Amino acid sequence: MAKRRNVPTVPRRERACVVGAEVRGRKGAWRLADSLDELGSLAEAADAVVVGRVMQTLQRPSRTYVGRGKLDELLRLIEVDDIDTVIFDDELAPAQQRRLEDTLKVKVIDRSGLILDVFARRARTAEGKLQTELAQAEYLLPRLAGQWSHLERLGGGIGTRGPGETQIETDRRLIRRRLSRIKKELERVRQRRFSQRRNRLRAQAGVAALVGYTNAGKSALFNRLTASSVVERNQLFSTLDTTTRRVHLPSGSTAILSDTVGFIYKLPPIVVAAFRATLEELYEADVLVHVVDISSPHVETQIEVVNGILDEMGLADVPRVLVLNKMDLVTDDPGAERPELELHVASDVERVVLASAETGWGLDSLRAALESEIGAASARAGRDGAAAAVG
Repeated sequence: MAKRRNVPTVPRRERACVVGAEVRGRKGAWRLADSLDELGSLAEAADAVVVGRVMQTLQRPSRTYVGRGKLDELLRLIEVDDIDTVIFDDELAPAQQRRLEDTLKVKVIDRSGLILDVFARRARTAEGKLQTELAQAEYLLPRLAGQWSHLERLGGGIGTRGPGETQIETDRRLIRRRLSRIKKELERVRQRRFSQRRNRLRAQAGVAALVGYTNAGKSALFNRLTASSVVERNQLFSTLDTTTRRVHLPSGSTAILSDTVGFIYKLPPIVVAAFRATLEELYEADVLVHVVDISSPHVETQIEVVNGILDEMGLADVPRVLVLNKMDLVTDDPGAERPELELHVASDVERVVLASAETGWGLDSLRAALESEIGAASARAGRDGAAAAVG
């Protein structure tokens, strides 16, 4: 009798529906349809397949995010399209999430939870995993009650009062203990980075940091400028860990260049807080190199989102060079005049470089811009030091 072969089964991808709502009179950076497009891309990065989309405009925020009619529509979609997960485009309050799960009877997550899931999939180094774990724990703590809502559904009575309450408190204590451990480990990382930065200052090396929207091509540009081999992929959040290398400038001197985590629309504040040790590189930079994907249909909005996050971080006054990357995707002639590109440039940015990490276009111009900005920063520091000495 022939042996039966075991055929490995491919895990079924989660089938997801994305849901977005906007309140009349509130203007966001993106159109709702575009924001849901990006949410769908995030879902695919988390290995889900998007099979449905629901949008609604509301007069005021709802206790269930969308109105009763849209909830009924969602229930029909869940049944017809065999949907496992419903993903909401904004961060849900814990109570909202519980109500939605009680009504829809499927897994409900929000944009913040989805971004954290993608981060968890992308984290490779010990530091990246620690930072992601910290953000996940901070996100989970206020939502623990929902993890024990099955006790409430039993209708109260014997066996449902004390144990559930005790278990929630036990879980909270465990998460707080975990948070304390992670923060201590990240503080050690922070101190190590501080020592490294102090050594750079002693060596009087100028510092530049790459910033930008996720998947703008920062890592590819970093590799081109520093002859490095940082992982570069056409995917959201391929870089979660800061990498620092030397870059050679036109005069023959060198500077320090850092590649940092990308930003995204509605980036959860807990992510920025968790990645504080990594993002501190930005505060030490003489110049921020803002890399944008010029081929993206949302380039102007992406510039606005990144500028907004940098402003919130207190980095509004740090000099910037705006790099319009991926020029090879929009033209075959990099030397031609491009006045239409001024539409994509913020008025307060003086230096704009057209570049392509793929072909190497514009890299010499970018190196020259870096040298100029770092030289100007050094001159400012000298004047400030002299003024302080006189004072």
